[in-house]
Amino acid sequence: MKKTLLAAALMVGFAGVAQAETSVTLYGVVDGGLGYERIKGTVADYDPVTGDEGGYYARKGRDYSIRNTRTGIVGGVQRGNRWGLRGSEDLGDGLRMIFQLESGFDIGTGDSQQGGRLFGREAHFGLAGDSWGQLTFGRQTTITSMYVPGIGSPFGASFGQANFGATFSAANTVRYDNMIQYQTPSFAGFQAGLGYSFNTSGSQLGTIKVSGPGVSEKLKTDKRAWTAAARYANGPIGVALSYDQYKDRFGTNDGKTQNVTGKEWILAGSYDFEVAKLHLGFGQARDGLFQSYWGGTGLGEAFEGQKGLRVNNYTLGVSAPVGAGSIMASWAMGDLRKAPNGERGKQFKYKKAQTYSLGYTYPLSKRTNMYAYGSYAKNVKFAPDLKSTVLGVGLSHQF
Repeated sequence: MKKTLLAAALMVGFAGVAQAETSVTLYGVVDGGLGYERIKGTVADYDPVTGDEGGYYARKGRDYSIRNTRTGIVGGVQRGNRWGLRGSEDLGDGLRMIFQLESGFDIGTGDSQQGGRLFGREAHFGLAGDSWGQLTFGRQTTITSMYVPGIGSPFGASFGQANFGATFSAANTVRYDNMIQYQTPSFAGFQAGLGYSFNTSGSQLGTIKVSGPGVSEKLKTDKRAWTAAARYANGPIGVALSYDQYKDRFGTNDGKTQNVTGKEWILAGSYDFEVAKLHLGFGQARDGLFQSYWGGTGLGEAFEGQKGLRVNNYTLGVSAPVGAGSIMASWAMGDLRKAPNGERGKQFKYKKAQTYSLGYTYPLSKRTNMYAYGSYAKNVKFAPDLKSTVLGVGLSHQF
């Protein structure tokens, strides 16, 4: 009995000390429902054992008609499933030490997401000041992915192929490992940020030099990247501008391997008329994409430098209150102005990729809401006859 009382007293004492020094919050999201997905069209080649396609966009050699449908559990539709720890310590004079550790998971299987990382969504620490902003280090979401989607689309960074980043690849919830990132405070609705990654994915390997009899070689493999954005949100007006780039040391140029720098800029705006809110977006991607178009193989793989690639992106959306809920609608288009060098000619056929989406959210409480959505995409990955249809309903709870 005495040992139990002593242990309880010690726990209370330690808890008091921890509370005085550091504030730590456990938080998370549970999001899931039922959904239907279908993709159908023609691919250049197909392996029935592995399911690998030879490229959606290539129209040469053997052609295979495919139809892939799935009905069942969907998760992370409106908000990605996650749990995390967020903490801060007051260092005095408006200065705080901050950290965030956030883990993503698949609600259908319980598996870790983001490549199996324990804290794949966020793993950073740093310092924050009331007057000068915050400086953080680690694996982080890019400035563009944080600032732009919510202004450019009513779907923001959510709802799968309906989301802003499905067309604007640099805003598709991109995360960099090994990043140092700075954000200003918000001044009357204006905020800006800048980030630099020493290697976007995985450990930093640095520069390897080998010299000896008949050998003199220097090898750099780290994929370095920049992210920068500014936004203004005050009253009914929202505006955001961003620029991102990465250097792929093993990029392709007309079939040859060389350094290729992929880059993308985006301009987004919104205006709230109270009865409805209008969203607009325009951007250009050059020599590479930051995320694959709707996944899979073929044109536009994530962080793959492709010299000569030119894509113009557009979006138009509207949201409006309906009862206690909100309805959302959007149109988005990816216009392939030029295919990468080496992927042009009569054997290749491309069309503008277009997506039409509709959704509705309804709050059940401050932390729980229902949603329903539907999205139809044609000319997926710029293929002339590849179509994708997505439907679903679900619940999203924040804790």
